Amino acid sequence: MENKKRINWFFVLIAFTLGLTLNKHIDFKNLTLKEPFLDILYIIVFIISIYLIIKDYKKTPEK
Repeated sequence: MENKKRINWFFVLIAFTLGLTLNKHIDFKNLTLKEPFLDILYIIVFIISIYLIIKDYKKTPEK
């Protein structure tokens, strides 16, 4: 039985929202953060959500 590859939309929504927020909070010219503690937490959760999206998409089908 084949499992179709699907995207987990919950993590996509989280990654999209955090990506937009990080884009507003990071000053790319000076490489500084507006709120360092909160932005580091956003970066960690953003990376975890991207990892989970890729992991769920690459899940191998069981035979």
